[in-house]
Amino acid sequence: MSDFDGQDLGRADDTTERVEVRDADDGAETEDEGEANGISVDNDRNGGDDELSDAVVEEAERLTRLERTATDDNERRARRRRRDALLEEYGFTARIREDDGDAVLVVHPEEWHEDGVVHPDRIDDLSRAVEVALEGTGDPDDWDAVDAHNRELAARVRERYGEVHGENAAALADFVGNHYAKRIDSLTGPELSEFLTEYFVRNAWPSRAQRDAVEESIELVYEEVDEPVPEFRVR
Repeated sequence: MSDFDGQDLGRADDTTERVEVRDADDGAETEDEGEANGISVDNDRNGGDDELSDAVVEEAERLTRLERTATDDNERRARRRRRDALLEEYGFTARIREDDGDAVLVVHPEEWHEDGVVHPDRIDDLSRAVEVALEGTGDPDDWDAVDAHNRELAARVRERYGEVHGENAAALADFVGNHYAKRIDSLTGPELSEFLTEYFVRNAWPSRAQRDAVEESIELVYEEVDEPVPEFRVR
């Protein structure tokens, strides 16, 4: 019997995921007890039939970020259910792991589990699992993709609603890219407050028309991604 047989690893929204293997005389190591002597996820995906597409992983990441930034419990649960339902269609599940205070989304096949327990003998290919850092982005290629998303979103706002709203959306894209390196639709309420209170007035050099319209501009940005505006305060 594996060291992990019968070990309860918690629900899919728990903040642990690492599967660790140690010698039998050392006992079983729980999932969040470091990387030494353990199995870590290989992020290299070759596009096999049993793997998730990049689009599905990106949507799971987006919903997870929205869940983490939501201020309403019902909204958080709704995001989690949408993510879990999406992954379930492909036979996958997800957990959040904390690495030295940095959150990581770990997506892996549901068949590795039974009754909430990961069985190492069921892990046929670690490359089927995917890890996504949720605290900004460290990979330059990922950063480019995030920045391109934000710029394209600002361009859509400009095209549909005019220069004033477009300039405000571009300023928001600048702020997110320079300070947080993540998608605009993943901003938290406090981060959005920081943009309005500090960055916009000090660094964007807005016109009077921009200042008068900025809160409406933000609403238009979030309408474009069909997401609610995070709660923010303007001092």
